[in-house]
Amino acid sequence: MRLLSILRLVERVFLVSVFLTMVVLFTFSVLVREVGGTLASDFAWIEEAVRLLNIFLVFGALGLALERGRHVGVDTFRNRMPEYARKWMLRTIDLVGFVFSIYLVTLGFRMLNFVLATGQRSPTLDIPMGWIYAAPLAGFGLLGLRFALSFFGVIERFTLAGSEKS
Repeated sequence: MRLLSILRLVERVFLVSVFLTMVVLFTFSVLVREVGGTLASDFAWIEEAVRLLNIFLVFGALGLALERGRHVGVDTFRNRMPEYARKWMLRTIDLVGFVFSIYLVTLGFRMLNFVLATGQRSPTLDIPMGWIYAAPLAGFGLLGLRFALSFFGVIERFTLAGSEKS
């Protein structure tokens, strides 16, 4: 459980850092466009950087969102099932989610390698475009980990989702 706590902390720090960086960059970009005049063209890279950071923000939050029960789901039928059937259905959901996440990690890895091999670079940041595919690779990896932890009973994501009403 200590490793899971460390992982959660790292994820939160990463997500908050990315979000704050996006806010600062975008605010700076707006200010430069309003005040800076021709100086604004020197900071055209900010728009692309914020878009790329948004990709990492979304995929980076997949695991935490699943663990906290924040993914979209229809739970009316699930909550009305008898306990025995509900238990097996939840385990099936976790297993299918894990398998699908690992499949997407595999696809993401292949896509990352393919795009890196093409040598394609981003227009304003001039970074290899293949690194953008590291976001879904990591995100679905963290999602698969949470599905596995739920499957083995390490985390209780379904009871947490039902008890947290906000």
